[in-house]
Amino acid sequence: MKSTAKTITKDEITFNPAFPISITQTRGVSPTFQRLHWHKALEINYILEGSGYYLINGNRYDFQQGDIVLIHSNDLHRAFESEGLIMNVVMFDPAYLALEHRYDKELLLPFRERGLSLEYVLDRDRPQLPKLRETLAVMAEEYARKEAHYEAIVRAQLIQFAALAGRYFMKREDGGDQPLRGMETIREVLHAIESDYTQPWTLRSLSERAHLSPSRFSALFTQVVGTSPMDYLIQLRLAHAASLVRESDHKMIEVAEACGFRNLSNFNRLFKQYFGISPSSLRKGQKQ
Repeated sequence: MKSTAKTITKDEITFNPAFPISITQTRGVSPTFQRLHWHKALEINYILEGSGYYLINGNRYDFQQGDIVLIHSNDLHRAFESEGLIMNVVMFDPAYLALEHRYDKELLLPFRERGLSLEYVLDRDRPQLPKLRETLAVMAEEYARKEAHYEAIVRAQLIQFAALAGRYFMKREDGGDQPLRGMETIREVLHAIESDYTQPWTLRSLSERAHLSPSRFSALFTQVVGTSPMDYLIQLRLAHAASLVRESDHKMIEVAEACGFRNLSNFNRLFKQYFGISPSSLRKGQKQ
């Protein structure tokens, strides 16, 4: 699984080289980030409110308030909101703990290696979870306040989190969830779509690329991605369109054509349906 993830473009997460960690709070799931993606950075999601689910390597993992969700390095994943989702998101470069890894060879193994793995969802009913929540809360508070020596405290709490998570939630993958059969095929199709999302793809042309019947391909794609092939293509085009609307002065017809839409009225309708706001209103809001 780890090697085939590279058929989809990696998300480049930029960190401060001197302090390669970020802690943010998010509400809901931004449409821009609903696409399947992967990154080298390790990710910890603490669910403060609400509920949702992740698709990770073709498997679904539900979560709700109080849970902690771990995204391992190179995992192919996509988040969905069910209701009122608010979460703290910790992302860090694995190299950040290289010194500790030198003295504790297993500190980061559960995040990165096959054979040993941390559970993806550390659910709220486990008796060890309050201690992990506490470490994440301290990290978030210190990161936000940025008082003297906050970097050292954040780092210390992160080390403690990794150690306790490995102690209580490590499992062997012998009989656990495995990447779905056909994952590599879907990855290759996703790479083709994301590399040329303006092409007039059809369900038939995509299924032929996967060497599957349209019905089998559509079912497999939906299971892995959480959305039908054509809906995912529209979402991808709209995400790029939103970036162009915000960051350029191109006419809306030019934005639509650049993102693979052949009809301006259809583009406007889908954009408002997906984002809850028209393209022109989004641009006006950016300029205010």
